[in-house]
Amino acid sequence: MSRRRTASTKKKLALLVTAAAVAGGGAFALATTSNASQSTAQNAKTLSATNSTVCQGLATALGNNQSFIAGQKASPDAQSAARIANREAVIAQIKVQQKASGCTVGESAQGSQAAQPAQSAPAATATSKATPPAGNTGTGAAAGSQVCNGSTVTLSGEAGAPAASSNQFPAGTTLKVTNLDNNKSTTVKVTSVSGSCVLLNNAAFEQVREPGKFLIRRALIQKVG
Repeated sequence: MSRRRTASTKKKLALLVTAAAVAGGGAFALATTSNASQSTAQNAKTLSATNSTVCQGLATALGNNQSFIAGQKASPDAQSAARIANREAVIAQIKVQQKASGCTVGESAQGSQAAQPAQSAPAATATSKATPPAGNTGTGAAAGSQVCNGSTVTLSGEAGAPAASSNQFPAGTTLKVTNLDNNKSTTVKVTSVSGSCVLLNNAAFEQVREPGKFLIRRALIQKVG
């Protein structure tokens, strides 16, 4: 009789210890699952913010090019057809990037300078260069001085060697663009007309961009030489 009671007591203790271990393991599993869920949510939030920045930059680039095309159609000259065809190709490439980045394809927005009416260059001759619209004061800025204060900078989507386009400065003007968020700079020449103060082509934008971003919000733009 004594042996049975002792055995029964031992079994009960063993069952209690096992139950406690199982309960503890369950609590640990729940805590681990909760931490994993929080980490996943945080990563998703970070990814969403990054993707939003990418999409906004692409939308701005698309809007800038659309604004430029509208300006060329409103005031066409001998070179307008070629410029429009070039920008339409750029827009097509931007839409490909929008799709690859999970953005709304065709979404368009205009930057701080792109909202101004795009101006076309005067009728071109074999030796003429693009001329900024009358009334702009950017071309009168002293060498090394800051211009287009407060403007954002995005990319035109054009290929080729580092270069820029502008509605403030004529072709041949040298501009230095500094991304104040990473202190990277690029010095480029204006080669064509655009709908904003400065649009950098792909090669120039790569020199100053932050990974995954298509828009420079804090930019220092200086006229050089």
